Amino acid sequence: MAQAWAFFLLALFSFSSYVSRLFICGRNGEGGSFLCARSPEPELPSIASERYRTAYHFQPLKNWMNDPSGPVYYNGIYHEFYQHNPGGTIGTDIVWGHSVSTDLVNWLRLEPAMVRDTPNDIKGCWTGSTTIINGDQPVIIYTGGDSQGRQVQNIALPKNRSDPYLREWIKGGNNPVLLPDGPGMNLIQFRDPTTGWIGPDGLWRIAVGAELYGYGAALLYKSEDFLSWTRVDHPLYTSNASAMWECPDFFPVLPGNNGGLDLSAAIPKGAKHVLKMSLDSSDKYMIGVYDLKRDAFVPDIVLDDRRLWLRIDYGSFYASKSFFDSKKGRRIIWGWSNETDSPADDVVKGWAGIHAIPRTIWLDSDGKQLLQWPIDEIESLRRNEINHQELELKKGDLFEIKGIDTLQADVEVDFELTSIDSADPFDPSWLLDVEKHCRESGASVQGGIGPFGLVVLASDNMEEHTVVHFRVYKSHQSYMVLMCSDLRRSSLRSELYTPAYGGFFEVDLERESKISLRTLIDRSAVESFGGGGRVCITSRVYPVALADNDTIHMYAFNNGSTTVRVPQLRAWSMMTAQVNVIQG
Repeated sequence: MAQAWAFFLLALFSFSSYVSRLFICGRNGEGGSFLCARSPEPELPSIASERYRTAYHFQPLKNWMNDPSGPVYYNGIYHEFYQHNPGGTIGTDIVWGHSVSTDLVNWLRLEPAMVRDTPNDIKGCWTGSTTIINGDQPVIIYTGGDSQGRQVQNIALPKNRSDPYLREWIKGGNNPVLLPDGPGMNLIQFRDPTTGWIGPDGLWRIAVGAELYGYGAALLYKSEDFLSWTRVDHPLYTSNASAMWECPDFFPVLPGNNGGLDLSAAIPKGAKHVLKMSLDSSDKYMIGVYDLKRDAFVPDIVLDDRRLWLRIDYGSFYASKSFFDSKKGRRIIWGWSNETDSPADDVVKGWAGIHAIPRTIWLDSDGKQLLQWPIDEIESLRRNEINHQELELKKGDLFEIKGIDTLQADVEVDFELTSIDSADPFDPSWLLDVEKHCRESGASVQGGIGPFGLVVLASDNMEEHTVVHFRVYKSHQSYMVLMCSDLRRSSLRSELYTPAYGGFFEVDLERESKISLRTLIDRSAVESFGGGGRVCITSRVYPVALADNDTIHMYAFNNGSTTVRVPQLRAWSMMTAQVNVIQG
């Protein structure tokens, strides 16, 4: 099938013309940048089309949403709190939205858990966490913007623990429980407390993101009762490689074990800890050990250049929050994916912001990086499976994936390399700006091994398309795989942010000849997981063809000089979930 399709294309025009139509449309001189000579832009359909609204990602019924805040599993119910502006599509007047679920897929919308109604949070009920203390007592600790312009930390308790949905929360009478006092503190850079944990001395601990003497830090606090807190005389960790750290997260992991660990339970021998922080419009993390004697996080590797820090996701993904799911013994992480259109477009649409699909997160067996995978429950939405086996993609081959809903799909592909001898050499300097390398090495630029991958949300004439692809490079002692999600041709709309996201991962191709790709497509959201979850990229796209109700296509392709086999390609249509819709 793949060869036949490519032959059909080649019969219409030469390969070079085919590639230019598919990916770039033209080249601006020898070695120059890629351009596409378009016809005059026609009148485009309104971006307010309901077809851009996701069908199975979490988002409120309308208006603005950003950070996940305090996710927790309690008495058989998953709670998703989130930063929300109930009155508009911009990130102001923030309250804690609240939804509940039994399966992390379908969500019931409740009234906000907390609103701005005290001097300690009158300027915003901002991001925080939920901790279960004394076995069965949920406590929220969150950042408030107070009447003096400071960022302070407050607590709230459920009014009625017997209510399975925990609809009402009462703010603590001793709020704020933490102030931005002490030497080196910045009054407006002190926020987003972590979930609490118990140390060997029996005291509770939390970390709070801060700017300390101008540098990023996770400040450490202790408490006997979770109500009165004392700052420890040293941070959990700090780095002079960056400024303010938002949304810190701290949790234990066990190498090679995809089960989660409870932060306050006994940590098994050999476990590591992860310190995650949000900065530079991305979520970065370090792996290390929690030194109980020093009460401090010690990274395995210290990198002075934060561009080299590991990332949770290399796309539109920020302010993630994890929690231990005691129901299934796993750690789950959520992240916020912002719109990449304009604020004016969001006003027209009436909504802005989604959460990425909840992911199980764990530590690879070598202890060097985190792995992530969509939660199993999302597979309950799969329908109409198609299955192709033993495909062969030669140079220039394009295989159309038919028989599913290409707007709402789950696609799993294994790419098997027939040879690794033709891999191009790896340049370590690419790690400093992977997006730049993805732009320069797009799907139209032929390589030794790759590019190969998927073309999704493609219009009939290929004028709009999003490409998720791999390239393989030979390093000194291993192979490096580049994964890109290229949005530059994703839409005819000119006002959108359309980058080429990318990340690298290392793989032993002499032992592991297959490179896997899973992509979840949900209208304006494309989430991709490469190499078994080594690199994850979340993208937001708004093809005009989608709003025009045109046919949307999906393809597997190879534009490298080396043939790539596809031992298996499976894809499903995805049903629409019940996400915060009006009941009844």
